[in-house]
Amino acid sequence: MAEHPWQRALLSLRYIGSAGARRALLYALVRDAWNRRLPPPKGPWRPVGPPLAMEALPGGARFRFPEAELEALLFPWGLRLTWSPGRLPPSYWNPELSPIEPLREEREGRFALEAQGVRLEVGPEGLRFLRAGRVFRREALPERRKEAWRHRVALAPGERLYGLGSVAAPLDRRGRAYRLWNRDVGGSYGPEEGPLYLTIPVLLSQGPEGGHLVFYENPHEALVDLSQPEEALWTFMGGALRYHLFPGDPKEALSAYTALVGRPPLPPRFALGFHYARWGLSTEEEVREVAEGFLARGLPLSALHLDIDYMEGHRVFTVDRDRFPHLEELVADLRAKGVRTVLILDPGVKAEKGFPPYEEGLREGVFCTLPGGALLKAPVWPGWCAFPDFTHPRARAWWGRWVQTLWRLGVGGFWLDMNEPAAFAAWGDPTFPLPTRHALEGEEGDHRLAHNLYGLLMARATYEALKGETARPFLFSRSGWAGLARYAWNWTGDVESSWPALRRTVGIVLGLGLSGVPYTGSDIGGFSGHPSSELFLRWFQVGAFMPFFRVHSAITTPRREPWRFGEPVLSVVRRFLELRQALLPYLYTLAWEASQTGLPPVRPLFFLDPSAEAEDAFLLGEALLVAPVLEEGVRGRSVPLPRGPWYEFWTDRLLEGPGEVQAEAPLDRIPLFVWGGAALPLLEGEGLTLHLYPDREGRAEGLLYWDEGEGEGPFRLDRFRLEGGRLLWAEEGAYPWPWEGLGVRLHGKELLGAWVEGRWYGAREGRLRLPPFREARLEVKG
Repeated sequence: MAEHPWQRALLSLRYIGSAGARRALLYALVRDAWNRRLPPPKGPWRPVGPPLAMEALPGGARFRFPEAELEALLFPWGLRLTWSPGRLPPSYWNPELSPIEPLREEREGRFALEAQGVRLEVGPEGLRFLRAGRVFRREALPERRKEAWRHRVALAPGERLYGLGSVAAPLDRRGRAYRLWNRDVGGSYGPEEGPLYLTIPVLLSQGPEGGHLVFYENPHEALVDLSQPEEALWTFMGGALRYHLFPGDPKEALSAYTALVGRPPLPPRFALGFHYARWGLSTEEEVREVAEGFLARGLPLSALHLDIDYMEGHRVFTVDRDRFPHLEELVADLRAKGVRTVLILDPGVKAEKGFPPYEEGLREGVFCTLPGGALLKAPVWPGWCAFPDFTHPRARAWWGRWVQTLWRLGVGGFWLDMNEPAAFAAWGDPTFPLPTRHALEGEEGDHRLAHNLYGLLMARATYEALKGETARPFLFSRSGWAGLARYAWNWTGDVESSWPALRRTVGIVLGLGLSGVPYTGSDIGGFSGHPSSELFLRWFQVGAFMPFFRVHSAITTPRREPWRFGEPVLSVVRRFLELRQALLPYLYTLAWEASQTGLPPVRPLFFLDPSAEAEDAFLLGEALLVAPVLEEGVRGRSVPLPRGPWYEFWTDRLLEGPGEVQAEAPLDRIPLFVWGGAALPLLEGEGLTLHLYPDREGRAEGLLYWDEGEGEGPFRLDRFRLEGGRLLWAEEGAYPWPWEGLGVRLHGKELLGAWVEGRWYGAREGRLRLPPFREARLEVKG
């Protein structure tokens, strides 16, 4: 069950202690006093009035209204609309393509723009957007209240809405209201918390008249009311009302949106392995013991994360040399065993005389201030802290130099926490006072504009520092905004240990992917509490198919290493760790695809079939359908299959969609299906095997991307296609094939062997190992 506020307060007190509680009380009083200076806008909402005139602009037009102006530009991907007055945020996006010249129409107070099949109509009743002659969006004219904007969008019956970032709510966001303001939930959160640490004003619409994605380029606090059946109501507390419209099906619209805000770079391959973290690994000896525990039991481990325990007094950029006297040697020893070390970083810098980062930050003027120039101080883990203003290039460069000092210890990456930004407050909003001053790239402003950008720009500062040290930085961040994927992965924060929270986790990850954040995952077993062995195991099975695969837990919980749960948990965990390792070629290929298209590895079923809708199942790429077990005691479940043939992964049972099928789910596995038509590359032993799952016509195809796993060296892209019994292999790139030949396994029929360049290769138990080839002719029984 979700915690009540008083339970959360007690949990937080247990974490921060009595001295921290006193600081949190004082800070809440100070914050409230400052916030009273900036009350929210009040008064009546004023309509902008009917359109009066249209003025041509390159690529669009400017429309004049009695109380506002609208600039509309058309691009190859869609439209950008900007209602003013109001301040635009600094631009943090990729350079846009040049707008395209539209046709313009004007008749009796009505106006229109049209280019490449997309049409905008502006009239006294509002705006209509059409694609190929079909209306895909209708808007009322907006209203203003001082600095705030209110915007109504009509909703069609059956229209579904997805996005808004990290939201603990149903995947289809209709039926409730949301506040878009990044926040530290404090302690842990449950399954119905609404917006969490990473909010993004983006909605993907799927309706009977077609789909589109809308992104509001406004980081101010927003309220999105989707509780009414006929309209969506957006309210922004400040700034200009600028939004981008991307018409198209979900993949088309999402790809266009990520091209604007930024797609993820290719990660280092180790990032796709298994990660272990725990708040409370407080000595070198404990860290070594945990790492050896995994390796000695044959449990693959790619990365081990150090929480704030490694710091001296929780001070950022320090190492406690009493508890971690040989951190460099620890990092090197783990790396020699294939385990990378990841260090946590918090933005708060202890405001302590003589502390080098603080003293240097004061000299360079990189910290946030209050009106009048006084230093902003707020309590977090080290006590009273100053905070870098990441909206200033000088502050980002300063932060980066300190990050580099830790990187040179040999670590593999960084974990960015507490960057909503968060502070310890006894009540109310646990962040900076709203009048806090920020540079905002030289444009100057306060925290109302900078708050939602803070985590994004902390990630940018860290990423840019590491780009000078390594070609592929690995970062993950608790908070962020649109465009975070350019710099960092994400995790879903401090989720409670409960079955309802596990169930909601699937929707949170899907929603983040549909918001442009493709690499995410949850703390397996939940951050707080003590999961039963069954809950831990079922959570682990879900995590094995998430982009970010990590166990993590709070200092107040029992230890969470898999062997502490005994058997059969340990054996099943080993099985899914081995499956994750086998899937690395497929996952790495999905990572390459994400860097090219922005599409997330974890996808909703409607990516394959528009009629398919589920929150308890998902696609991993297009080849795998994962139907996790999300309820206690369940040993079988109904699985929604999109249209097409599907193979049950464990048994090769062939099924036909669309429809619901029953699948067994004993404790040692979950329902897993492979799309008929897929060629799935899996690591098996020391080599790679291509698993062919032919469709009704005997066809299958797949991609494989591979390289060194780090750096910017050569790569290879292999394309496999099965048709008419011929397996074709085409390759590009300079990276050599890294395995001994290619294994081949045909599912659904018994494979007898194959001919390659006139030579026969016989199958053993349905498996082949072939030398590199351009064409292989497969022979099957019957």
